[in-house]
Amino acid sequence: MRLRNLLDVMAVFAWIIVLTSCHRSPIGEKPLLVGMDLSYPPFETIDTQGNPTGVSPDLSHVLGEFLHRPVTIENIPFTGLIPSLLTGKIDLIISSMTDTSEREKTIAFSEPYLSIGLAVLAGKNSGLTKSSDLDQPGRTLAVRQGTTGQVWAEAHLKAAKTLVLDKESSAVLEVIQGKADGFLYDQMSVWKNQQAHPEETIALLEPVQKESWAIGLRPGDTVLRDQVDEFLKEFRASGGFDRLGDLYLKDQKEAFAKAGIPFYF
Repeated sequence: MRLRNLLDVMAVFAWIIVLTSCHRSPIGEKPLLVGMDLSYPPFETIDTQGNPTGVSPDLSHVLGEFLHRPVTIENIPFTGLIPSLLTGKIDLIISSMTDTSEREKTIAFSEPYLSIGLAVLAGKNSGLTKSSDLDQPGRTLAVRQGTTGQVWAEAHLKAAKTLVLDKESSAVLEVIQGKADGFLYDQMSVWKNQQAHPEETIALLEPVQKESWAIGLRPGDTVLRDQVDEFLKEFRASGGFDRLGDLYLKDQKEAFAKAGIPFYF
């Protein structure tokens, strides 16, 4: 094991020691079933051995240690997460999910743990330079199904066409090939995809909408929600979110700081 990887593992165990020492009300060994869509690196993805990895899997396992419960991660398409939660197939959702008023009609949310903005990955030859350029006749904007990008597009784009796709990679490909003028998605992913395709795309990082991510829970599950909120508070105070950001999002953090764009858990 490389030294950096070893230090990363040691850091994770340090979080666990701090958090479990603070928790005084374990609720037994019943597995904590966490739903997430493992197609959203670096937040939720699968490593070369086929294991869940990223910000959300790490957060899930430290939460499980805090609750004294083993964690089972269920890989579920994003649009299936809320139905799976409501039918009891999972206990909670940790999948970079935005806490929206529409979703709050169906499920409950923890306190927010990350603030982010909805931005645009634009084609280099699209003519898009700012958010006010989006809603024009003849434009096509790609969105990922079930995301706030789709919700925003349906509410705000009256002249432009919306292209709904089920995968991030598919939406990015539409922009690269010039079939879509832009892709509405979160700032960090927009930046990451522009870095991967600098010849074909530009990143319009000024947010068209500010958002917060939170953990989704079943309505009425107040005991678990209170425990999750306690965990998030202590995890933040112990520097856990800073470490996650440095481990998985260091380049993004540095780039956003240089551009003067807020970036914080």
